[in-house]
Formats: sequence, C-alpha cells, structure tokens
Amino acid sequence: MAEADLSLVIDQLSKSLESIEAVADLPRLRAEIAQLSEEVAAPDLWDDQENAQRVTSTLSARQNEVERLESLRGRLEDASVMLELAMEEDDAETRGEVDKELARLAKEIEALEVRTLLSGEYDSREALVTIRAEAGGVDAADFAEKLMRMYLRWAERHGHPVEVYDTSYAEEAGLKSATFAVKAPFAYGTLSVEQGTHRLVRISPFDNQGRRQTSFAGVEVLPVTEETDSIDIPEGDIRVDVFRSSGPGGQSVNTTDSAVRITHLPTGLVVSCQNEKSQLQNKAAALRVLQSRLLELARAEREKEMNALKGDGGNSWGAQMRSYVMNPYQMVKDLRTEYEVGNPDAVFDGDIDGFIDAGIRWRKRSESAES
Repeated sequence: MAEADLSLVIDQLSKSLESIEAVADLPRLRAEIAQLSEEVAAPDLWDDQENAQRVTSTLSARQNEVERLESLRGRLEDASVMLELAMEEDDAETRGEVDKELARLAKEIEALEVRTLLSGEYDSREALVTIRAEAGGVDAADFAEKLMRMYLRWAERHGHPVEVYDTSYAEEAGLKSATFAVKAPFAYGTLSVEQGTHRLVRISPFDNQGRRQTSFAGVEVLPVTEETDSIDIPEGDIRVDVFRSSGPGGQSVNTTDSAVRITHLPTGLVVSCQNEKSQLQNKAAALRVLQSRLLELARAEREKEMNALKGDGGNSWGAQMRSYVMNPYQMVKDLRTEYEVGNPDAVFDGDIDGFIDAGIRWRKRSESAES
C-alpha cells in the first residue's frame, strides 16, 4: 500500500479510536480504578467475600479496559512514526511492517467498536447463562454439554471468571441443563445475542447405525441482579426443597443434602443450585438466579406493553438462531445475520467472537429500524 494510503488508514483508525475512547470515558474509568484500588487496599475487604470478589473482578476489568485502549493508541502512534521514517528513507520493508501492523490494529479496533453499541438498560451487567437440552434425546444432551464448554472456553479466552451454579446431568451422556454466571462487565450485553435455539446436525455417535441426527439446545441469557434492583422476594412466596447433589463432585457434595431447589409460588419459576458445598451457599446462589429470572420477567412484561402500544407483534427471541452442521459438510451459520464459518471445531472451542459481533450489529440495526 502506498504511503499516502497508509497515512489515510492511520487517520481513519485514529478517529475510530477517538470515538471509542469517548464512549469508554477514560477519565471516568481512571477515577473508578482509583476508587476501587482504595477499596481493595482496605484490611477488612475479605470480611465480605462476595463483595470482595465483585470489587477485585471489577477493578481487573476496568484496568484491562484502560490498558487495552492505551496500548492501541500507543501502537497507532508507533505506526505513524514508523511510516514517517519509511517515507524519509524510502524503506519498503518498514512500509510492509506498517501495513501489516495497521491491518492488525484495524481488526482489533473494529472488534472494540462493538462495545460502543452496548447501550441497553442492563448491557453493562454480568451475565447469567442457562443451557437446556431440547428435542433430540441423548444427542441434544450431548449438544448442550458442547455449548456449555463453548461458552466456558470463550470466557477463558477473554479472562472472564465463571461461577457454575447448577448442572443437571443426563442419564446416558451430556447435560439436561446447566446454569452459570460470567462475571465480567458487559458480559450480559455481549452474550445476550446468543439467546435462542441452537441446532446441531451430525452423524450421531450414539446411533449404532451411523445415521444423521438433528438435535436442539436452548440458550437463555439474563442480567445478574445488583443491589440497586428492587427485586423483593417475600419468604411466603417461595418453597425451598433440599436434596442430594448428583453427578461428578467431591465427597461432601454428593453425600449430604446440600443441593437446594427454590420454587417461586406466584410465577411457578423453579431454580436450583447444587455446586456449592453448603446448603446456605446453594440457597444464596439459587436466590440470585431467581432474582435474575424475575428481573427479566419484569423487563419482558414492560417490553410486551410497549410492543402492544406500538402495534408490534413481539420479537423473535427464543427462535432458532444458529445451525452447527457437521455432516454432510462443515459449517456454522447464524440464521439472523447470515454470518458463517467453515470450522465447527474452532467454534465449539470458544471461537465465537465473530458471531457475537455480527449479532450485536444486527440487533442495533433492528432496533434502529423499529424506532
């Protein structure tokens, strides 16, 4: 690419980065980091473990966000200096290095721009993800387990802590359902586009005749409740049952009645948690899940009322949204955005950022078209 073209690319990337920095509000982030650092230094921080984990994870996330923006800005400035030197010395090799670096920067800045589209009421929250096996028998249960691993690997790639609340194992293989929290800012806004029905087509490893099988799994994504949410659950509105945990686990998990199931009597909602060692911990975790479900129920009710006022028939959340095809060809395709890749193994290993970015842009376009 010619020097003039490279200079133009640098200018365009600089403007894009400026808009991202403005939305991120770097002065606010630095002030928040200073405040959180003081809280982390407090000697009594770990007296409240839940609050301590929230403070430390938020501090880490904010620091990573600032460091990422500062790193991108520094690399862009370095590329500009390198280009000036290349132009002065007519150095084709350095020009080539600048060209490659700008291509890398363009990709990273484009991915970061997606964050600026997350402006929903709860988008900045942590995410509560539930995966359920649907039609397809044992293949569906196995598919649900694959999806859970996919999201856990995605979180691991991004350094997001995960807390598993409940796993219900199927008899032959896989999972009936699983619920876990992704404890990172904007996890809800990011993962909410993954909500819906996922479809897998493959030669079933559980069919001794080697036939092709289609199976389905549902993904639900909710925002984690915060102290500011007015979700009051009177004791008289819930029934608490205890039972023995099932599936893999330590000795104390499987031999005591530590698992907890909570039924919300007014709505019929049922949540359970069995992954903690104590009944009290499981009850607290189950109540957090129930609060998130009630928060989403209230949000959905408000949205339904608004749609009725607008004459809108409602949205398509819960509809089939992605197909994973392993046979007769290899492809994963999002049915809303048309985004597709030809490597299902990479997708199941957590490489889903392309799908998430396309989904966020698609949602933003849809919202703009409706308004």
